[in-house]
Amino acid sequence: MDIHQLRVFASVFRDKSFSKASKKMFLTQPTISSHIRSLEEEYNCKLFDRLGRTIIPTKEAEVLYRFATEIIEKADVIKDAMGSFKNKITGTLILGSSTIPGTYLLPTIMTAFQKKYPSVSFQIIIEDSKKIIDSLSGHELLMGIVGAKLGNKEINYMPFLEDELIVVSSTSFIKGKRISLEELIKVPMVLREEGSGTRKITEQILSDRGISYSDMSVSGILGSTEAVKQAVKAGLGVSIVSRLSVSEELKHNTLKEIKVTDVSMRRKIYIITHKKRTLPPAYHMFLNYIIGESRNR
Repeated sequence: MDIHQLRVFASVFRDKSFSKASKKMFLTQPTISSHIRSLEEEYNCKLFDRLGRTIIPTKEAEVLYRFATEIIEKADVIKDAMGSFKNKITGTLILGSSTIPGTYLLPTIMTAFQKKYPSVSFQIIIEDSKKIIDSLSGHELLMGIVGAKLGNKEINYMPFLEDELIVVSSTSFIKGKRISLEELIKVPMVLREEGSGTRKITEQILSDRGISYSDMSVSGILGSTEAVKQAVKAGLGVSIVSRLSVSEELKHNTLKEIKVTDVSMRRKIYIITHKKRTLPPAYHMFLNYIIGESRNR
């Protein structure tokens, strides 16, 4: 059994795409196809049904994926353990992150960590909080950082940082710099999609004050923080966003903060792991590092 072939298979299975696996693994598509074909020949089964450009994993692929993730994980543990004999932490950390920590926190943390441990590399998968938590539950990831706690009993949620949510507007959309919550819900609002941690926390804060989604004047729902910021700049409405995500815009006055007079909006950002998974040494080292960083902030 070739561990490299299993890594290729796992990548294709997760993304349901030969082309995405090709880009992530820096291999040509014919090479990816060749590895999958070799596995199909070895196990005398078909692993993917090809429907035009779409591929669908077979039942055999689902069984193989469960074993493949365990084998890959153990191979990585062995590699890290052998590296520890040389007092050297090695390996690739594949982390899942929701948009805010993945875009505005992790790059700086990764850079500092890599200066201490240059043999460690990173792959960051950025999705909304729900998808990252689902990926940990499905054993596709070992560690993640998210902006909402969704209550999954299989997941450990470790508080990492506190984040402030603020209301932002274009410089001309709202004249004043202060607004009450009652006034805010009457203003056209741009929201993130349902799985977003920012959206979930926003709805929770409003719900605690007796305001439901249907009470808001929603002018648009967008799939990324960057899209939300561009829509607000263009005058589509105001939005509730992480202060981390608009620090540059506030500094250069391309967006302005509107203070909400009667509510404080804060949320925790969590480091998440699966309760039943063992973290390899490099992941343990990174976990300890970012916990230390959070205490120093």
